[in-house]
Amino acid sequence: MNDISLKLQARVIEGKRVTKLREEGLVPSVIYGAHQEPIKTQSPIVETTKVVREAGKHTPVNLTVDGKKRLAMIKAVDYDPVKHAVRHVAFHAIKQNDIIEAEVPIVLTGVGESPAERAGLVVLQALERIQIKAKPAALPESLEISIAGLETAEDKISLADVTLPEGVVFADGEQDMDLVIANVYEPGALEAANTAAGGEAETADAEEVEAENGGEESGETESKPDEK
Repeated sequence: MNDISLKLQARVIEGKRVTKLREEGLVPSVIYGAHQEPIKTQSPIVETTKVVREAGKHTPVNLTVDGKKRLAMIKAVDYDPVKHAVRHVAFHAIKQNDIIEAEVPIVLTGVGESPAERAGLVVLQALERIQIKAKPAALPESLEISIAGLETAEDKISLADVTLPEGVVFADGEQDMDLVIANVYEPGALEAANTAAGGEAETADAEEVEAENGGEESGETESKPDEK
């Protein structure tokens, strides 16, 4: 687990006035949880953006609020729809002995090394993230699984092939271990499947348009609201 830290200041400005904070290069945030009253905070946008990118929603962050240290997970991030800049962060305070649930990425290793790929087959990842549970110190940044052993189009990688780190379990106690992470495909079969899927989508779109505009054929007419 990475040691990710962020210094925050207590915030008194709230509501629509936080726009002024953003203009000054600060990101408003809030810390809640751990049986304490929510704390409104703020921090520089450059440092905050870096922490958001590094921690995601799966790595604990060491927060320092006016000299007091807290451990927290990022629960929500609000982005500016135009500039795509971070404009608000919600932190959930946790304790070292808490069992934390987090969604972590699944990373394929050994890409390009498998006999299947060397033979011209294509390996596609079907599952990119999975929910796990662990104490903060045991939470991994990601779960890695090698595809170097894949050989034929019948081969696949499933959750059963993943070795979880010590102290880590899947969040779903009845997790389907046959859930596929990666499949091997013949290039021709994959192209045919993509073409077929594209054709079905075009047909569905055409039928939808026809249904919306073909009132005469179906006997339906567009009703207008009563004018008052």
